[in-house]
Amino acid sequence: MGNYTSKAFQGFVSNPDTDRSAAINAVAKAVGGKVLSYDIVRGSYDFIVSLDAPNFESMAAAKLATEATGAVTNINIMEPININSVAKLAAKAAASYKVPGK
Repeated sequence: MGNYTSKAFQGFVSNPDTDRSAAINAVAKAVGGKVLSYDIVRGSYDFIVSLDAPNFESMAAAKLATEATGAVTNINIMEPININSVAKLAAKAAASYKVPGK
């Protein structure tokens, strides 16, 4: 998820037929990923892109490269997790954690 900046909106207005999916596909390919979907949305974010990427670093590189242009901002990288595995680790951590003063 992310937002376009006024710089990007100026580009959309000056060229309403801009194909953003081509640019997004090029970035995904450059970091070893593949675009699964790209949608412009209403709400707090302007777009949602779903990518299949090799690792978090690939996604962080795509974020760094695209935000550096000044055309996009506020990109949030999310990845699926296994909540059961996380809960098991949290239970171990909770059992060993001591609150201040204890």
